[in-house]
Amino acid sequence: MPGDPGEPAPLTPGPRLWPALTAVYRAQLSRVRVARIPLLFVATFQSIGIMVLMRGVVDGDGGAEARAVVAGSAVLVVAFVALNLLAQYFGQLRAGGGLDHYATLPVPAAAVALGTAAAYASFTVPGVAVTAVTGGLLYGLPLGGLWVLFAVVPLAGAALAGLGAALGLLAPRPELATVCGQLGMSAALLLGVLPPDRLPEPARWLREPLPSSYGVDALAEALRPSPEWGTVAGNLAVCAAVGAAALALATWAYGRAARH
Repeated sequence: MPGDPGEPAPLTPGPRLWPALTAVYRAQLSRVRVARIPLLFVATFQSIGIMVLMRGVVDGDGGAEARAVVAGSAVLVVAFVALNLLAQYFGQLRAGGGLDHYATLPVPAAAVALGTAAAYASFTVPGVAVTAVTGGLLYGLPLGGLWVLFAVVPLAGAALAGLGAALGLLAPRPELATVCGQLGMSAALLLGVLPPDRLPEPARWLREPLPSSYGVDALAEALRPSPEWGTVAGNLAVCAAVGAAALALATWAYGRAARH
């Protein structure tokens, strides 16, 4: 009978993914706001400085090169925070035993990985907007297409944050996680900010698998006076697919690191 003392109590249902993900996201966003605001300022200042430097060699006539510089510099803010800093964070979390703390909580592994990645990606929104507007004014680009940032930031942020989390979780030591994050950000800088037509052929091949390059191309197309919205949508679709794969990799890497 249900009331028998010897009968085991029914198990409570496990936590659902979405409420757990939301809780992790809010907690991480609060932590990131306090600890990373100076770094967001540095990332934004760095990207604006790159645009000012490139202005000396790129004409401000609204051409393809100017659009590539502005779009690449804007997405670079995402790479600095979502890829570089997240790789360092998870590398230190794994080395310091922080994953053991999360393992004791009734939170699915996917919620921790995805919620943290989403918080870091969301944190980049102000810096990306300031960089894009500043670049548009500096290079004389139309600003009417900047609404595409509402799609570029979450999609490119998901791809880069997932990649950064995976690098931090898979690196055997936190120092290697830091190096991997720095290398990833350098790749986003060199292959994203420089106009594709100016890159040598091998560098163009390396640019293809870079997740942020599709967000850069989508934003660059949106900065044209008469954008081809089909091209924008195609680049965003590829960015979304790469982002889903990167977040799946981060979830798997978190589960693997937590088990070991």
